[in-house]
Amino acid sequence: MAWGLLLLAALMLPAQARAAIPIEHWMHASGARVYLVSSPSIPMLDVQMDFDGGSRRDSAPQAGLASATAGLLSGGVRAQGDLPALDENALSEAWLDLGAQFGAQASTDRFSVSLRTLTEPDLLERAVALAARQLAAPAWPARVWQRDRERMLAALREADNRPGTIASRRFARAVYGDHPYGYQTDAASLHAIEVADMQAFFRRHVVACRAQVVLVGAIDRARATRIVDRLVSAVAPHGCALLPAVRDVQPLAQAIDERIPFAAAQAQVLIGQPGVARDDPDFFPLFVGNYILGGGGFVSRLTTEVREKRGLSYSVYSYFSPGRHAGAFQIGLTTRPDQAAQAVDVSRGVLRRFVEQGPTEAELRAAREFLVNGFALRIDSNRKLLDNVANIAWNGLPLDYLDTWRQRVEQVSVADIRRAFARVLQPDRMVTVVVGAQP
Repeated sequence: MAWGLLLLAALMLPAQARAAIPIEHWMHASGARVYLVSSPSIPMLDVQMDFDGGSRRDSAPQAGLASATAGLLSGGVRAQGDLPALDENALSEAWLDLGAQFGAQASTDRFSVSLRTLTEPDLLERAVALAARQLAAPAWPARVWQRDRERMLAALREADNRPGTIASRRFARAVYGDHPYGYQTDAASLHAIEVADMQAFFRRHVVACRAQVVLVGAIDRARATRIVDRLVSAVAPHGCALLPAVRDVQPLAQAIDERIPFAAAQAQVLIGQPGVARDDPDFFPLFVGNYILGGGGFVSRLTTEVREKRGLSYSVYSYFSPGRHAGAFQIGLTTRPDQAAQAVDVSRGVLRRFVEQGPTEAELRAAREFLVNGFALRIDSNRKLLDNVANIAWNGLPLDYLDTWRQRVEQVSVADIRRAFARVLQPDRMVTVVVGAQP
């Protein structure tokens, strides 16, 4: 109960009191970049360590290696000195006893490990020690990987019977070509992954010299430094081998249209192309413009034309997914199989007109007002603040990025949106994937 009241009190702080977000930044002796936001209102700490080890570092024959490595990190730890080995159940119980959480995951660009713990000194010390041990001495149990692989294979077989999965796979393959962003985990790639491959991947990518450590919580810089020392030291023996450059996503040479038969109650429609990387100078015009086009839910252009005026779909959306490379721009919807062709034509028409003309001044005013007034919800918890600061760190954004975010949104003009969309999107040279349409 006390914990819930503390959290509620923190979330009810006025936005003005939380507007200025001082981010401390320094370089660790190992080369790790450290970012700290001291947030004393709740006795809790969130830590995230990011490494250049996402799925873009997979090879095509072993697609899924990064994610498999992250998953097996919770399989147990080896014995160290006087400390006995812990299998996956004992390790899970150890975290439960601390009331803390530790986990790993791989996204397209990042291999991330995260720790959440209370900051009571004894609990904090034990949680950091266990996290460091899990990084330094993972057990890599082959039997756990064999079990997990069978579960993943079963999930793949089930997913392959869903039209949404088929559409997503075909769309990614068409948009990204042979770029790692388009690699598909399948039965063959999972069978090609062995524990030794995970160990090698972990040692090659989870290295201190390229670590990014973000801490948000009720600690000061001195304590943060001690925590970083402990965590970074756990992976320091991995060395610092150079990583090869990853090629860029190539633009589409021509339109691609794939219509895939499938017996389903709803047809799946995806339309898009390679978009932009996160460091694109037009990030804010594209972000605000997309809210108007298809990111704003029931107030978006696509929803008005596809759902409200024609009843072709309950939900239609668009978004950009920028990363280290040009992530996809995507429009998506589901519709009755006999309406799929019309839904595609209407969506393409809305996009084409938006690229040519941009939004109206009234649409832009409404979008800016909604985004600016909703900004506080983007940072109203430790977890959200951690995600935002990790985003700043990973993408090399200014430390005052969150403080100037609303100003950057308010500065976007109709001309900015029209110019940015016309530069980035080519409506006549896009991928269209439809699964389950009827003539």
